[in-house]
Amino acid sequence: MQEAYRNFALRAKNHFLSLSVSPSRPYPISKPFVSAERAMQDPMDLLRSNLSRVRIPEPTNRIYKQECCISFDTPRSEGGLFVDMNTFLAFGKDCVGWNYEKTGNPVYLHIKQTKVLVPEDRPLKKPTLMAIGVDGGFDNNEPEYEQTHNIVLLPDYVTLPFPSVELPEKVRLAVDAILLAEGAERKEQLAAWTAEKKQVSAYATNLQQIDNGIIIPSSGWKCCKCDKRENLWLNLTDGMILCGRKNWDGTGGNDHAIEHYKETGYPLAVKLGTITADLEGADVFSYPEDDSVLDPLLAQHLAFFGIDFSSLLKTEMTTAERELDQNTNFDWNRIQESGQEVEPIFGPGYNGLVNLGNSCYMAATMQVVFSTHSFYSGYFKNQSLKMAFEKAPADPTVDLNMQLTKLAHGLLSGKYSVPVTEEKDRTNAIAPTTKLKQEGIPPRMFKAVIAASHPEFSSMRQQDALEFFLHFLDQVERVHSGRPEVDPARSFKFGIEDRIMCSSGKVAYNIRVDYILSLNIPLHAATNMEELEAFQKLKAEKIAEGKEVSSDEIVRPRVPLEACLASFSSPEEIQDFYSTGLKAKTTAVKSAGLTSFPDYLVLHMRKFVMEVGWVPKKLDVYIDVPDIIDISHMRRKGLQPGEELLPEGVSGEEEEPNEPVADESIVFQLVSMGFNHFHCQKAAINTSNTGVEEAMNWLLSHMDDADIDAPISQGGQCAVDQSKVDMLISFGFQEDTARKALKASGGDIEKATDWIFNNPDTSASSDMDGTTSDTAPTAIDAGLPDGAGRYRLIGIVSHIGTSTQCGHYVAHILKDGRWVIFNDDKVGASVNPPKDMGYLYFFERLSS
Repeated sequence: MQEAYRNFALRAKNHFLSLSVSPSRPYPISKPFVSAERAMQDPMDLLRSNLSRVRIPEPTNRIYKQECCISFDTPRSEGGLFVDMNTFLAFGKDCVGWNYEKTGNPVYLHIKQTKVLVPEDRPLKKPTLMAIGVDGGFDNNEPEYEQTHNIVLLPDYVTLPFPSVELPEKVRLAVDAILLAEGAERKEQLAAWTAEKKQVSAYATNLQQIDNGIIIPSSGWKCCKCDKRENLWLNLTDGMILCGRKNWDGTGGNDHAIEHYKETGYPLAVKLGTITADLEGADVFSYPEDDSVLDPLLAQHLAFFGIDFSSLLKTEMTTAERELDQNTNFDWNRIQESGQEVEPIFGPGYNGLVNLGNSCYMAATMQVVFSTHSFYSGYFKNQSLKMAFEKAPADPTVDLNMQLTKLAHGLLSGKYSVPVTEEKDRTNAIAPTTKLKQEGIPPRMFKAVIAASHPEFSSMRQQDALEFFLHFLDQVERVHSGRPEVDPARSFKFGIEDRIMCSSGKVAYNIRVDYILSLNIPLHAATNMEELEAFQKLKAEKIAEGKEVSSDEIVRPRVPLEACLASFSSPEEIQDFYSTGLKAKTTAVKSAGLTSFPDYLVLHMRKFVMEVGWVPKKLDVYIDVPDIIDISHMRRKGLQPGEELLPEGVSGEEEEPNEPVADESIVFQLVSMGFNHFHCQKAAINTSNTGVEEAMNWLLSHMDDADIDAPISQGGQCAVDQSKVDMLISFGFQEDTARKALKASGGDIEKATDWIFNNPDTSASSDMDGTTSDTAPTAIDAGLPDGAGRYRLIGIVSHIGTSTQCGHYVAHILKDGRWVIFNDDKVGASVNPPKDMGYLYFFERLSS
C-alpha cells in the first residue's frame, strides 16, 4: 500500500511540475523537497489534516475561477487554473507556488478545460433554451471544451480526483459551491455594464400582494397568455407569469408582462430564471420607474407565492447580461484600414486586448502607454510578476501595481500573442478558408482597479480616451507619491508658463504643470482654402437641386500641426485685467510656452466643439502631422532682462488675481468642449471646484446672466475663518496654501483638504508671480524631465464617431521601424496609418 502510494504521489508531482518546464516561462514553479515521512502519508489523511484551510464559500464571497489573479492564464491554458479553497483566488500553474509560499494555503481546486474535436461539417446549433451552461443553451459557434476537476495539495502537488464520494464532505460542498457560483470576473463585468447603479424601488416597501392562492413551482413555467417558456416575468403583486417585451427584430416575448402592468398598475416584476441564493443578482424591473431596481424585501415577496429562492438555479440572462453579450460580440472587423485585410502580427509587444464592451478607449490608450520606455521598464523589464505579487496585499486583484504589472507582462511578454486558426468561411464545403488571429487578453481586473475611484470608467459606456489617460496618470502618480524618481507617469509631465503683460509695461508670470498639450485647430489656417471654397459652392448647388454630396466629393480642411502649435503660443488679449501696478482694470496680453520638454509629449487635438445651442460637434478636419517636430522655439525662461514684475497685491485690496482659484483640470475639460476660458474659471469657482459636471451645469444655467463677463471677485465666496486656517496649519499645511484652499472650497475644511491634495504644487505656485527667473526653475516644475525640443511621432489614438461618448478608438504605434495597428484584440501591420486623423498624438523626445 505504502509503495503504491509513493509511486502515485511521485507520478502526480512529476505531472504538475512538468507543466511548468518551458523556456517561454521565466518563473517556473518551485520544486520543494519531499520528505520520506510526508511521501508515505495517505492522500486522504493529508487532505483531512488541512481541512481547516478549506472554506465553503458564502453567496457574497467573490470567487475567481476564470482567470489567474496575477497573469492571464485561464482553465484553457496549458496548466489549467488553481483556485485557492481558502481565499477563492485563482492562479495559473506558474503562480500557484508563489501563493502557497506567501499564504501557506495548501488546498486547491484545479480546473482544466480541453478543446473537444468536433466534425468540420457539424451544423450550427440553434439554442432551444435561454440558458447558461446547460444543454440547449447558447452556442455562438464557439469551440466546445471538456472540463475536468481535481483537488491538488501543495507543495507536493498531491492530486485527488473530483467528484469522488471518498472526499470529505466539507471539500465536496466547497467545490460544488465554487463550481455553481457566478465567477467574480463575470460579476464585476456585469455590474459595470449596468449603466447606472440600481436604486431601491419606491414601490418595494409598501408593495401590495394579492392572496389569490397562487403557488409558483420551481420550474416548468409558461406565460399565462401564450406558449412562451422563456423570458418570463413574475408579477410580484398578483403572481401572474407573463412573457417579456418583443425585440426590434421580432424575437423576445409578446409584451404580455408590460400589457398586464398597463391594465392593472401592478408595478414590480422579477425575471424567472435569474433568482438564486444571491438575491442581489435577481433581475427586478419597475414599470412605473421604467428601470431595473432593487427590492430589499424580495425574499419576503417571493415567499408570499411559495418560492424558496435558496434552491433555485440560474437559467436565464438578466437584462444587463443580454446587453453585455450583444456588445462584446459586436463585429469590429468592419473597421478596417483603407478597406484592406490587415496582416496579423504575433509575438512580444504585439498582444491585443479583448473589448469588454465599449472599452476600446482604454485599450487604445494602454497600448500606446506601454510602448514607452518608462512604463515598459517600470512594470515589465524591472518588475517581475513575482516581485509585484510579493508586494501586493492579500487580495492582488485590488492592487494597481499588481494589475499594471500583470497587464504589462500580458502585453509585452509574447506569452499570449500566439496565432490561432480561425475558420472564416464554413459555407465553402470544398475548401473552407481559414485565417490566423489572436484571442487577445481581457483587462478586466485592471479596469476594475483603475476605475474604482471614477464612476464613469466603472460603467460600460463609451468614454473619452483623453479623460481616461489623465485619470490613469493621476492614479499612477498617487501610487508613487513621495518617490518621483520611480514614477513612470512623470515622463509625460512638463511645465507651462503663462506670461501676462499689462498696459503699464510690467509683467506677471504663472507656471503650471500638465501631462498633455491641448491644441485648438485654427481652421482659417487650412492649406486647401481654394478647394474648400469650391466644395462649398458645389455643396450649395447640390442642395439647391435636392441632391446629396457623395463621399468622394467631400473636401475637408487640412490644417498643419505647426499652425496648431503656433495658436497655442500666440498672444491673446485679456479685457478687464486688474493690474496691481495701475491699481485699476486695463487690457493685458497673455502668451504661453513650455518651461520643460518631457520625455514623451502628448498633443490633444480639440476636435470637439460646441455649436449654437450647446450641441457638441466633432470637427471634420485633417491635421497634417510630420514624423519629426521641433518645438524648441516654444521654450520659455521666465523673467527676462529689462522686464519689471507687477507688484504683489496688498492684503485687503480687491485684487482679483489672488482671489478665488479655479481647478485647472476642471477648466481644461470645459475649455476642450468649446466653452470660454474665463467662463469656465468662473463656473469652477462658483461650484467650489467640486467637479466638471457641476461646473458645466452652472455654466449652462448662467450663460445669459448679465454679469457672466464680470471679473471674478470674492463676492459670493465665504470669508476665510481664521480658526479653519489654524486647523489646516496644524495639519502641516502652509498658511498661504490653507487660505487659498479654503477660498477655493467655500470654507469647507474637508473640501479644502481634498483641494490641497489634488493641487500638490499650490504652495509653490502661490508666490509664482515675481519669482520666475532665467537661472533657476520654480519649485512647481523643478525636477521635471527636460531635454532638447526635437520629437519623433511614435503613437496615434484615433477616434471614429461623432462624439467622444460613442464610436470607436484605434491605436497606431511605431514599433520596430514599422507602423502597427492595434484595434482591440486585432494587431497587424499598418498599410496606411491615419496620421492626419488623430485625436491624441504621442511623440518621443529625440536624444541630442
